[in-house]
Amino acid sequence: MMKEIHSYWAYLVVLMLAFALVNALLGLSKKREFTDKDMRIGLFTLIVSHLQLLIGFGWYFMSPAFNALKTDSAAVMGNSASRLLAIEHPLMMIIAIVLITIGWSKHKKKTEDASKFKTFAIFYGLALLLILSRIPWNQWLQF
Repeated sequence: MMKEIHSYWAYLVVLMLAFALVNALLGLSKKREFTDKDMRIGLFTLIVSHLQLLIGFGWYFMSPAFNALKTDSAAVMGNSASRLLAIEHPLMMIIAIVLITIGWSKHKKKTEDASKFKTFAIFYGLALLLILSRIPWNQWLQF
């Protein structure tokens, strides 16, 4: 059940990140004022991604990938599919959440609207790229 929750919540995370990125790029290109709506989009994206991280930690420590890593790390590292699930996916997701958190923190210190949109575009965009690069697509698309 944890795996299903983690997988389904990931759809929300990817959609929110994509929405926040498009919103930031549109705000930047149209030179819009940074409003409460823009702030809420960024905040909701931060919240759903952090919840996903907590769900992911719960699933990871129960997963077969973690158990395999504990018992035979050499075999896990030698198999690209196992390595993706045991090492690459969790590490990239943690880095992506760190980028989202940094983007959120940095945007609050900016005073110009364009700077706020640019900060979201850069940090949320990089996080989205990292997430998309290390999703186990063969398993994720089965849902």
